[in-house]
Amino acid sequence: MGGRLEGKRALITGAGQGMGRATALAFAKEGAEVIATSRTAGKMADLPQASSAIEVHGLDVADADAISRLAEAVGPLDILVNCAGWVADGPLVESSDDDWMRSWEVNVMGPMRLIRATLPAMRSRGAGSIVNVASVASSVTGVNNRAAYGATKAALIGLTKSVARDHISEGIRCNVLCPGTTATPSLDDRIAATPDPEATRRSFTDRQPMGRLGTVEEMASAILWMASDEAGFMTGEIVTIDGGQTL
Repeated sequence: MGGRLEGKRALITGAGQGMGRATALAFAKEGAEVIATSRTAGKMADLPQASSAIEVHGLDVADADAISRLAEAVGPLDILVNCAGWVADGPLVESSDDDWMRSWEVNVMGPMRLIRATLPAMRSRGAGSIVNVASVASSVTGVNNRAAYGATKAALIGLTKSVARDHISEGIRCNVLCPGTTATPSLDDRIAATPDPEATRRSFTDRQPMGRLGTVEEMASAILWMASDEAGFMTGEIVTIDGGQTL
């Protein structure tokens, strides 16, 4: 058993699979009391069995009322990790208004509402750590066929910096992780939906100079460090882990 987050209460969105799930398990291992959320609650059914420190709640981050209800139910938090996201595929001319609105609701408004709902208790306690998960497909760099996704993840970076600046004197830190292409169930689904999945997977892999995809455990380790007191002198920063993609 670790202890880097001993005594901390953390809420993690997108914990049904991928980075969010790996982060929930990593946080629990390090002593945190974890509130794991996902739009598909069934995907988290085994998490309390993996660790008694994890409790699960269904949450669609695009549902403003659901966010308010959950924030009231779980009470004060030490850590918030906004890991839930949605990827709209395609360039601007091929994207629909629905693509943009869904991307905005999930990738920007969801994190904003969760931060807004949990900040008052952090401010009253004089401490809090927020980690947002964006992407290198953002203001960091342009990526093919990611118009709505990249634009909204860039907005999430802007939100991160705004929150960090506004609350820097109140003991609250807000940072953002920008992963490169990472092996997740969501990525597998998108690859499988293409005409040539093998070629698509190869193209995703080849754009990382290291010659492989990132792992969810690598991203969870970064989120853990960013959320912990070990990163106590860092706020408003972008942490990029992308296998050299943006060098």
